[in-house]
Amino acid sequence: MARARSDSPPLFEIIEKPDFSFETKAMAEGLWPVAGIDEAGRGPLAGPVVAAAVVLDPANIPDGLDDSKRLSHLQREALFLRILGSAQAVSMASISAEGIDGSNILKASLEAMRRALVGLSIRPKLALADGRDVPPGLPCEGRALIKGDQRSQSIAAASIVAKVMRDRMMCGCGNHHDRYGFEVHMGYATVRHRTAIEAHGPVARLHRVSFAPFRLGGAEVDVAEEESFAGLD
Repeated sequence: MARARSDSPPLFEIIEKPDFSFETKAMAEGLWPVAGIDEAGRGPLAGPVVAAAVVLDPANIPDGLDDSKRLSHLQREALFLRILGSAQAVSMASISAEGIDGSNILKASLEAMRRALVGLSIRPKLALADGRDVPPGLPCEGRALIKGDQRSQSIAAASIVAKVMRDRMMCGCGNHHDRYGFEVHMGYATVRHRTAIEAHGPVARLHRVSFAPFRLGGAEVDVAEEESFAGLD
């Protein structure tokens, strides 16, 4: 018999913080190094999906690691520098909007995570991946952790690195395409972004034309924009 759900509000919100328990357990199993892998940018209408892989130093874990979405911009930037300065290895990889359109966002995200892991300067024995799926083709054992960036400090570190790097990339796009405001919304479907798309059309090789609203009759890619973006590879 199902329990009745209480209609009383909780006295306080329980916020789960990531720790190093998954990594410690893996070390006890003889699986070290352990890398956390995560991605940023699955939902936007524009820009790449960016992934990061991080192997933390168990003796020097930065304080404050958390899901990048629960941190402010300044907190992410500060932790990004501390991760780069303290981790045993850090690697990043991305899949462009064209790559996303050529497959789908899930496959592109998993491939970016695989590439980030392969790019590490040391070979991990275990990869902890945020989400439901283990990226195919990993050179080591992989384990998927749902809400891993809120449970594992290694994944949280990877989420911060991926988010900061993608935001910096989108700020660069904003400097080159100043009509769209990429440096403000990072490619997400804000009112400002959708209004700019309606006014100027999508930017070739930057907007994900397999995403709505483009599949639903959005404006065609402007040839001049395509030429102006061609030198940014």
